Amino acid sequence: MKAVILAAGKGTRMKDLTQEVPKPMLLVQGKPILEHILEGILHAGIRDFCIVTGWRAEVIEQQLGNGSRWGARIQYVHQEVQDGTGKAPELARDFVGDDEFLLTYGDILVKPDTYQRMIDRWRGGCVSPDLRRLPESTPGSNRFSGLLTVAEGQDVALGGLLFFDADFNLRRLVEKPSLSQLDELRNSGWILPGQPIWYNAGIYLFSPILFEFTARLQKSPRGEYELTDAIAAMVAARLTVAGLKIEGRWVDVRDPEVLASLQSANG
Repeated sequence: MKAVILAAGKGTRMKDLTQEVPKPMLLVQGKPILEHILEGILHAGIRDFCIVTGWRAEVIEQQLGNGSRWGARIQYVHQEVQDGTGKAPELARDFVGDDEFLLTYGDILVKPDTYQRMIDRWRGGCVSPDLRRLPESTPGSNRFSGLLTVAEGQDVALGGLLFFDADFNLRRLVEKPSLSQLDELRNSGWILPGQPIWYNAGIYLFSPILFEFTARLQKSPRGEYELTDAIAAMVAARLTVAGLKIEGRWVDVRDPEVLASLQSANG
């Protein structure tokens, strides 16, 4: 298995903090965000990395180099036009080849064991959110074309919503629903009182079949190619996309306030 890290953005919400460095290279407890991510993935046994760079790419390349100091292999591809999350992974298509791959954004921090839990679910069969092994799972088999991590909440206004079946495989994805869509989801029983709301946590596993769907993407109403549209198309094509609940820390390092909150040992 390989890993692709999307680290091309400037991070405009970070304001002056990213004038000289890209957001993934901002320090958390003395270490770049990207290095925290890299070391967590390495802990799961993945050694081959492709990092998609853009703004101030040279900062990332000079800091991480070819990965040899971690016993890893890192290569880089440059994203000239940042036109959405749906097209960025395609830059790593040659790197991926016929292999399965982990895909993550370069500004999301989780407990290091998250990556291993993802691989265990991918390779070991179907596991429900509370980690009970389901009876139809077959160790060593893989019937998944994709896997996406999720965070749990109750506020439907926070972002895209994900809906799963009893095996915690994806049934439906609604990206940034409007008020009328939310009413429809409640009226049709997709959103139920007291039931958890699942949000996309931004870390994935895919087989190379993903690229068949990113190649067909059209720009969304927001004017970008969106990875979630490719995932929704995979589900519509009856491919199985598994879910996995994030346990413990999940942080989208989106602004200076979040960054500051992470600087203590307990952050």
